[in-house]
Amino acid sequence: MKRLYISMIVAVLGAFFVINWGLDKLVAQQGTEHENTELIIYQKLVDGIEQQLSNVKSEELSQKVVQLAQDFQVSVSLEKSDNIALPQSLLSQLSQKGGLLLASDQDAYLLRKVTLHPDVLVHLQLPLMPIENDQENLFLTLLLYLGICGILLLWLLPLTRRLYLLTYSAAKIGAGDLSIRVPHNRWSYINTLESSFNHMATRIEKLVADNKILARSISHDIRTPMSCLRFARSISHDIRTPMSCLRFGVEAALDCDDLTKKNNYLSRMESELTQMEDMTTAFLEYAGMERQGFHLKTEVIDVNHLIGLVANDCQSLAEQYNIKLSCQLSTEKSFYALDFHWCYRATLNLVSNAIQHANTQVILSVSKINHSLSIDVEDDGKGIPKDKRDVIFSPFIKLDSTRSREQGHFGLGLAISAKVMTWHQGDIRVDAGKDLSGARFSLLFPAQSHLENSKI
Repeated sequence: MKRLYISMIVAVLGAFFVINWGLDKLVAQQGTEHENTELIIYQKLVDGIEQQLSNVKSEELSQKVVQLAQDFQVSVSLEKSDNIALPQSLLSQLSQKGGLLLASDQDAYLLRKVTLHPDVLVHLQLPLMPIENDQENLFLTLLLYLGICGILLLWLLPLTRRLYLLTYSAAKIGAGDLSIRVPHNRWSYINTLESSFNHMATRIEKLVADNKILARSISHDIRTPMSCLRFARSISHDIRTPMSCLRFGVEAALDCDDLTKKNNYLSRMESELTQMEDMTTAFLEYAGMERQGFHLKTEVIDVNHLIGLVANDCQSLAEQYNIKLSCQLSTEKSFYALDFHWCYRATLNLVSNAIQHANTQVILSVSKINHSLSIDVEDDGKGIPKDKRDVIFSPFIKLDSTRSREQGHFGLGLAISAKVMTWHQGDIRVDAGKDLSGARFSLLFPAQSHLENSKI
């Protein structure tokens, strides 16, 4: 933080010094030009007075000078050339145009010899320029620089505080505390950076949590699958892994002379292997989904077309469960920028899940509110208890105990939908149904006003 303060102050003050130096040079140059112009005017004036005096007689010179002084509003008088002691090199300038400029700390004046009256000199007094107070200027300059430094410090204090919080949060995440976040402050200068950091921290926390759940779930399913325990319960209570079950099955098949029993053992081993393969495939697919979030193929699509396609593909499943699946499309064209494949899958997961939990009916609908998009799936099943609504989107969570992994249900459907919404900066929610008595799942996409009048 010290480097930030020092570099900021040095940069600003350095730039200010350079600009001030350039302005001083410019003002000094203009001041010199102004002074030179003013001197030329007085030199021409003294030449004009000399010409006027050359046209009068000696006894009329004094009266003429008084008249010229009044006419031109200047201080002009006559001097005897004998009263002026000058070096020989300067005496010649008395007869030249513009006369001789003499100056001291108290005054400045021009001397010009009258051509027809060589013993008389014209004395033209020049106005003095105001003398600047150097000490006062120095004080004001220092006060200006101190004021700039004070303003910079006041501006840097909130910035450095936010940067300190960002650095502290990054260090805490590096130390393993993935729950740390930078608190929101609407007066912060780096709101975008803080939001990006919090979003990154959320994704890291989610990824680590999913990996832990994945490892824990695979470990549990490999060590204690219920089908394997039922298969070997009558032989040994110490069989705890699928490999042990498969080994037992192989040994039993080798020792068995009955072809029917041998085929039964082999069939059950094949079923166990199929279940393990499906489970591993599902787990690995979910574990690899995080990489997909960096390669979304976002395009502007007609959401009504997407919803109609999902409803059409789920009709066979609905007929299998004797469920009436109805689709309510938006009355207006609903164009939206999203990844078609993953949003199709997220919606398909909700619809298939609703069909398997509904009693008689499922409604799939789409709506737009203030340029934001909402895809809703509602069923007339038992619904979701309020205390379970926050956990059902976690992987490997199943509220229905009848939906076992042996049947291909691993509790990943809603977790995949939630991850897809995270990729799209949206949200997924579950509430009580509005039109039906069960649950109502909603995919909420953020506003995209620039697509309001888009056409494909």
